[in-house]
Amino acid sequence: AQLVESGGGLVQAGGSLRLSCVGSGFTFSQHEMSWHRQAPGKDRELVAKIAAAGDSGNYADSVKGRFTISRDNAKNTVTLQMNSLKPEDTAVYFCHAFSRWYGADYTYWGQGTQVTVSS
Repeated sequence: AQLVESGGGLVQAGGSLRLSCVGSGFTFSQHEMSWHRQAPGKDRELVAKIAAAGDSGNYADSVKGRFTISRDNAKNTVTLQMNSLKPEDTAVYFCHAFSRWYGADYTYWGQGTQVTVSS
């Protein structure tokens, strides 16, 4: 199984970025998908998640109203649209897939993509 993120980069505060993650080697449509981030010296934190067949997401309080998660199961893709970016959004962003079947957890991580927001 593999998750490949793209779309990170350097942006000024107030700007926007769109992260994408493509999954392969597993049944994408049966996994909850989420985005996490980790800033230097901090723990990895959940940013947003969307259920396997969901059309709406759940968000960390720090990004509500600014970030939107969506998925296209036909394309094995999950996207994070990030608007009104702040310097504190600077982090490595990771895509994550999770499912639980008959008591067994299946979890996959991408390699991460750097997002840097300048003030």
